[in-house]
Amino acid sequence: MRHPLAVGATELARELRARVAGEVRFDEGSRALYATDASNYRQVPIGVVLPRSIEDVTETLSVCRRFGAPVLARGGGTSLAGQCCNVAVVIDTSKHLHRVLAVDPATKRARVEPGAVLDDLRREAERHHLTFGPDPATHRHCTMGGMIGNNSCGVHSVMAGRTEDNVLELDVVTYDGLRLRVGRTAPEELARIVHAGGRRGEIYGGLHALAAKYAGLIRARYPDIPRRVSGYNLPALLPENGFDVARALVGTECTCAFVLEATVRLVDSPPARALAVVGYPDIFGAADDVPFVLESAPIALEAFEENLLAELRRTGVHPEELRLMPSGGGWLIVEFGGADRREARDKARALAARVQGRPAPPSVALYDDPAMEAFIWRLREWGLAAAARAPGRKTRWEGWEDSAVAPHRLGPYLRDLRALLDRYAYQGDFYGHFGQGCVHMRIDFDLASTPGLGAFRAFMREAAELVVGYGGSLSGEHGDGQARAELLPVMFGPELVQAFREFKAIWDPQGRMNPGKIVDPYRMDENLRLGPSYRPRQPETRFRFPADGGSLARATERCVGVGECRRLEGGTMCPSFMVTREEKHSTRGRARLLFEMLSGEGLGGGWRDEHVKEALDLCLACKGCRGDCPARVDVATYKAEFLSHYYQGRLRPRSAYAMGLVHWWTRAGALAPGLVNALTQNEPWAGLLKAAGGIAPQRRLPCLARRTFRSWFLARSGRRRDGPRVVLWADTFNDRFHPQTARAAVAVLEAAGWQVDVPSRVLCCGRPLYDTGMLDLARSMLRGVLVAMRADITAGTPVVVLEPSCLSVFRDEALNLLAGDPDAERFARQCASLGEFLHREGRGAPLPTLRRRTLVHGHCHQKALADLTGETAVLARMGAECEVLDAGCCGMAGAFGFEKDKYEVSMKVGERVLLPAVRGAGKDVLVMADGFSCREQIAQATDRRALHLADVLALALRHGPDGPDGPYPERSSLAGAGA
Repeated sequence: MRHPLAVGATELARELRARVAGEVRFDEGSRALYATDASNYRQVPIGVVLPRSIEDVTETLSVCRRFGAPVLARGGGTSLAGQCCNVAVVIDTSKHLHRVLAVDPATKRARVEPGAVLDDLRREAERHHLTFGPDPATHRHCTMGGMIGNNSCGVHSVMAGRTEDNVLELDVVTYDGLRLRVGRTAPEELARIVHAGGRRGEIYGGLHALAAKYAGLIRARYPDIPRRVSGYNLPALLPENGFDVARALVGTECTCAFVLEATVRLVDSPPARALAVVGYPDIFGAADDVPFVLESAPIALEAFEENLLAELRRTGVHPEELRLMPSGGGWLIVEFGGADRREARDKARALAARVQGRPAPPSVALYDDPAMEAFIWRLREWGLAAAARAPGRKTRWEGWEDSAVAPHRLGPYLRDLRALLDRYAYQGDFYGHFGQGCVHMRIDFDLASTPGLGAFRAFMREAAELVVGYGGSLSGEHGDGQARAELLPVMFGPELVQAFREFKAIWDPQGRMNPGKIVDPYRMDENLRLGPSYRPRQPETRFRFPADGGSLARATERCVGVGECRRLEGGTMCPSFMVTREEKHSTRGRARLLFEMLSGEGLGGGWRDEHVKEALDLCLACKGCRGDCPARVDVATYKAEFLSHYYQGRLRPRSAYAMGLVHWWTRAGALAPGLVNALTQNEPWAGLLKAAGGIAPQRRLPCLARRTFRSWFLARSGRRRDGPRVVLWADTFNDRFHPQTARAAVAVLEAAGWQVDVPSRVLCCGRPLYDTGMLDLARSMLRGVLVAMRADITAGTPVVVLEPSCLSVFRDEALNLLAGDPDAERFARQCASLGEFLHREGRGAPLPTLRRRTLVHGHCHQKALADLTGETAVLARMGAECEVLDAGCCGMAGAFGFEKDKYEVSMKVGERVLLPAVRGAGKDVLVMADGFSCREQIAQATDRRALHLADVLALALRHGPDGPDGPYPERSSLAGAGA
């Protein structure tokens, strides 16, 4: 630590708690959460403050100043150069200081707090057909303060420039307590400020003298390219640039002052957009064509290389969309804006005609479908994480991921950069903002050995000399931080590096603002997350982690910090973060705490660590991260593994036995369902049972069916004996709570021509056991399933699984717990949801017609491990008008929503999107949700009853195309389905 505290951290924390209304966290777990960002670096902070007001920020600085403590501002924590971690008091503005204060369409300005998420600002601006131009791939969760600190750019900087080009004024406070509003400064105003004296006059006078002293070097050495982000923005202080102090502070990475509020420029947002993707034989040809494509005036021009698509193909993600991509080995993504759809399309068509009118033209695809356009952009945004970690190859790291040259020099630069990579035997795929000459990549550096670090340092030096030789910048977007600051003399020379030192000293003479970054930096090979001394614990685990070499530690390294789990809307992960805004409740936070637990020098509690337990406690095990995280971090699995060790040799909570053993409780209860229901549905017995089981008193206990599905199925007559055979998985929930759904599935499958059977024995996948860490019992049950189903596995008999959480066990947990078992692998391939089965196997089979609007909520596990293509395709074949909600998790998530201490979070998650959408649906609208938990949450929180796809199909079979007469059908109208 370069700046030791005047006294201890305990005293500092005590004083902060006395003076600050916000949250002050100096505990081991909170410090571990903020020990790293999205970079290669790790520095455990002194403590963390989450201010509730601007006054909290100034008070925090005041206290830290008295104690001599360094400080660091942090927003989304997605910086890639190490500027968001330090041995300092971290001030995280993202939880409370996140308001968009004002949007003025007349002046095209907006005021924001530093923790405001970019997409929140863009959403408000779009009401007036305006937008904030810079939009990095992290736009769903990056904060405006972070963008100002990094001088972020993004996809549409072709249209609007860097963040510095869009900042008008900043309200800042210095470490020594001066608060001032800065922006462009006219000569007469500058003279008045300097003449007035005081600390403000001292700063302005110092900046003016600095600009005069180094003006010649600034004009000569700063590259005139679109994406120069490295170094301090000293050109903003030149007279020809208006002595703009606000823009001079953009990109300073909290090394000079703390941003309290920003006034930013908004630009017109094209009402309509169209997308063209141009495919070239390789990425070099794509780079060569950038100047030609720029002549068509696109509003975005991006690129990526073939290996990104290859990685998605290996994971099986979006196979149909990938087939719609034009052929090639490197692609340019070109977006055009227009006053209407026709104008935008015409521009895209004109580009296609231009590029295809040349000899040996590239391939081109034009997209009108908004869903496909969104996929293309998501494909580009996945670049960082997808490039970092892929099966069968070494992990790739940041470091040289952000260089930039003039667009017309991009092709030759990439060829020379590839040659340099080859000389060092490094692998890395190119992608990035080619319209402005900015190249992103991750490289398989060896950062865990001394020889590897030697090669890393040598490569970085040569790469810096290469890009400077092309008149480029070390950083075109992500800043210098620790990763590249050591190389700034290569780009700017020693005199301008001295100017940077003087610039920082003007603002921060004590050197307490994010020390060791940009100025007098740490070496690029210090403070590494891994490094030669990294020796993580490798404990025996119940899951095998086959994709991670059998190592939980390596699995936690998957998290590269991109922060997709910190978004507040859209997708599934991470529902608890969406309602708490707590880092420890994000996928990233949980993975990082597990990393710290295993790192050998982080959290010291091992499998009994309470910080890890607390963070995992609000994980809904929804598996949203398994599907939404581009690095495929799987916290649901990590949680189950941790809990299996945490509770080893001691009792679990009451709810774990009440809910985890539901298969056995309900099997016994099914012998006398009337008696059980009399107790569970009536007071005082229901209240006593809930209290005994740790269940929230607000919840209703599900009612057992009078007759199980299995007993009905085995006793029924008139079964279909012809047609191909299919096994219907009789899961615990549909067997004992909703047998009418399983009966409906039988009717549907038989009507479509199949002969239906059920397993000969009572079986259970053990899904509830994972949520409580009962993995030994879960493994035993899975082995029992494989033994009982062996004949059908050998015969290749398809198995229809109605409950999505059961299906996810067979496709995911079983392959992890029983890694290498060929029966488990075959069984996973044979299992399908009803929608998948009818879509895949029954394309020619007759389906009933249903002319009803249907609101569809997908189960989280279904979305994570497959998608809703089968279900929506079946509804489309039926003629139903289908709306799929982007609702994320329902909030019930198996046992989670029933637990007493989780009820409030469960309801907040449900109230985000799903429950209001259900309440707002007309009574003639069918609500469809295949998951038992989802249907239960809807039933308990609204006056509606959601249906399984099997129920929807059965309605059409029984009642015809328009469904039953009258209002929305209740369960009673489904009771006879399949009888």
